[in-house]
Amino acid sequence: MLVPVFGPQVPTVPVTEIADDTYLLDVREDDEWAAGHAPGAHHLPMMELPRRLAEVPTDRDVAVICRSGGRSAQVVAYLVNNGWEQVRNADGGMRQWAAVGRPVVDANGQPGQVI
Repeated sequence: MLVPVFGPQVPTVPVTEIADDTYLLDVREDDEWAAGHAPGAHHLPMMELPRRLAEVPTDRDVAVICRSGGRSAQVVAYLVNNGWEQVRNADGGMRQWAAVGRPVVDANGQPGQVI
């Protein structure tokens, strides 16, 4: 029997339901972030998470986002395993974010693109 890689322990949230006051944690690489990210998102590349864990709030809703949802699901699983309770994976990632018309800006605050 095949077991899902992330299993049922990774809670998700549709990008359309991410509230403006949610802490949006973008775990993509620097070049992806520079090309286009959600305004107000916080950038913390996935591989830097273990040493920067204290930057992720524990007292408010956190939505984790990447390009399509794979890396962010891994980060959500890691955070849940380390005690975070109010954390969700942004379903479909930045691709879905842009597809539903949510804003994307580049490193200069101009209209960006998801790469």
